[in-house]
Amino acid sequence: MIVYRKMKWANRILLLAMLLVTMMCEATAQRDSATLLKLAEAITAATTNNSSVKLAKQDEQIALAKYRQTEAIYMPQVGLSYTAMTTNNPLNAFGFKLQQKTIAAADFNPATLNHPNGTPDFTTKLDLQQPIINMDMLYMRKAAAVQKDIYAYKTERTQEYIAFEVKKAYLQLGVAYDAVKVLEEALATAKQIRKYSTDYYNQGLVQKTEVLNAEVFVATTETNLAKAKSNIYNASDYLGLLMGKGTGVVYTVEEVASIVNKDAAKLSDSRPDFMAMQKGIEASNCMIQSAKMAAYPKLNAFASYQLNDASMTGFGANAYLAGVQLSWNIFSGNRNKNAIATQQLERNKMADELQQQKEQSAVELNKTQRDIADAQTEILQHQSSIRQAEERLRMLQNRFEQGLVNTTDIMMATTQVSQEKLANRQALFNLNLSQAYLQLLISSSSKTK
Repeated sequence: MIVYRKMKWANRILLLAMLLVTMMCEATAQRDSATLLKLAEAITAATTNNSSVKLAKQDEQIALAKYRQTEAIYMPQVGLSYTAMTTNNPLNAFGFKLQQKTIAAADFNPATLNHPNGTPDFTTKLDLQQPIINMDMLYMRKAAAVQKDIYAYKTERTQEYIAFEVKKAYLQLGVAYDAVKVLEEALATAKQIRKYSTDYYNQGLVQKTEVLNAEVFVATTETNLAKAKSNIYNASDYLGLLMGKGTGVVYTVEEVASIVNKDAAKLSDSRPDFMAMQKGIEASNCMIQSAKMAAYPKLNAFASYQLNDASMTGFGANAYLAGVQLSWNIFSGNRNKNAIATQQLERNKMADELQQQKEQSAVELNKTQRDIADAQTEILQHQSSIRQAEERLRMLQNRFEQGLVNTTDIMMATTQVSQEKLANRQALFNLNLSQAYLQLLISSSSKTK
């Protein structure tokens, strides 16, 4: 029995181990099956499915719903009520009978008037209120309409920024793949160096330190290669997050062409974030006008129709009331005056913030243009350095194979080639990223075209 139980537990452990191995293999296979992703496809997916874009669109829908609430300044308000009451209050009891149109001669008896019995009244009432002229509410409606436009521009700017983030992540993924390629070439060279060093050591031509240096060089290159491969996974996960597709998928990318705009770039006043701030100023102006109009008279109509009866299910007597009310708030304790002053200060602050934003964007624009020029120069320099470093490495390899140079020299030359290639790829990344940021800075809203 004890042997059987041990075999049973051993089988369970073996089954669990097989299950874990299967899951790890599936995860590895999922990572290894890279999916080709085009930049345009990534941008389209991100500007549609990204969580920040969805939140911006929700804010836009909320602003639209608030704007629709202001339709109340035109629409009537209708209410229906049913009230049941009873009283022995002399005034109310007589009034109930008047409303029910049941007054008789006996009701004028002083004893009955002064000491009535409990008198019930059941009232069914329909109320109607119709706004006619409310200028303050009219400007509040205009402000709500402008708020709707503000959030539309914010959504558009959010989409532009997410598209920039996608370009950045896409370029980073390309850099990661290039780094893996460069480091794989460096690893192949390092292993070749280790092989020659080991052979020379076995022949007694070099010391043990040469072999150890070669081993360290191989290990260091393998570590850097593993980090570069991890960067591919990290960049793929970030792209998946931006596109709203989750993580766990490895993407491959196409080469992004470097297209530098030769024309002088300049800021556009119709850039979505600028337009959102400008619309905010317009909304503030509408609220100031609304506060001013609150001091003017208001004209509204009202009406009611009611049924009164002494019985709960009765609807015997009917009556109506209709009228027009002209109201004027002459003095509000300077509350309205101070509210206008506050709103004017807030509007002026918004105007200053808009000007500050434009000035900061102008500084960033000039810096980005200089970054583009610097990156172009750096790429040319690295391309020349790569040719020279590769030629030097080729010459040293030939001499190393003949035993004329030591391991350190060949390792340094190999490292230099790798560094120059990685630096060149980084410069190309900086060029493309600066160009993408330039497009973000000089964009203009499609809603104003």
